[in-house]
Amino acid sequence: MLGWAVLFLIIAIIAGVLGFGGIAGAAVGIAQILFFVFLVLFVVALIFGRRGPRP
Repeated sequence: MLGWAVLFLIIAIIAGVLGFGGIAGAAVGIAQILFFVFLVLFVVALIFGRRGPRP
């Protein structure tokens, strides 16, 4: 998921350099959403991954 966020960020940067403001804005929005979803899933995995010592 983090890879997708980075991909959309790169697309946004390239679109911004080439002058496509609408596409760049949309790509940045998608990248932000994917990044925050990744962070939430990462924190949930950290919390539920720690269930105490194994017997």
